[in-house]
Amino acid sequence: MKVLVLGGPNLNLLGQREPEIYGSDTLKDIESFVNSSFGEEFVSVWRQSNDESELINWIQDAKSEGFEALVINPAGLTHTSVSLHDALKFFEGTKIEVHLSNTYKREEFRKVKITSGASDGVIEGLGKYGYKLAFQYILDKRK
Repeated sequence: MKVLVLGGPNLNLLGQREPEIYGSDTLKDIESFVNSSFGEEFVSVWRQSNDESELINWIQDAKSEGFEALVINPAGLTHTSVSLHDALKFFEGTKIEVHLSNTYKREEFRKVKITSGASDGVIEGLGKYGYKLAFQYILDKRK
């Protein structure tokens, strides 16, 4: 199964930016953790961008590139992007939104998640394990 994993703005700074909130793992560390957990069950492609339009283009192209599922951490765009929400609705495969931190324990504005309504499920507050759970769900749903 081919899974596209997208990371939004500032996730390139994981491991450096606010480790007390986001943990000390980099995005590459999380990718290795997930890939080592599932072996050959998945072909995963991990992409990160600070550019909203690039994320939208990747989502729009996902079907033609053969992706059956999408795992996305829209980061701050989850609270602001109607356009990202609409692009996610366009993708017909399984969509899981992941957030490393528990947004309900943070600032009030983080409790509004525009993009979440276009996803099949949301996992948050579990750090890198959220990504692993997303992949497990995708695998179980396929069986």
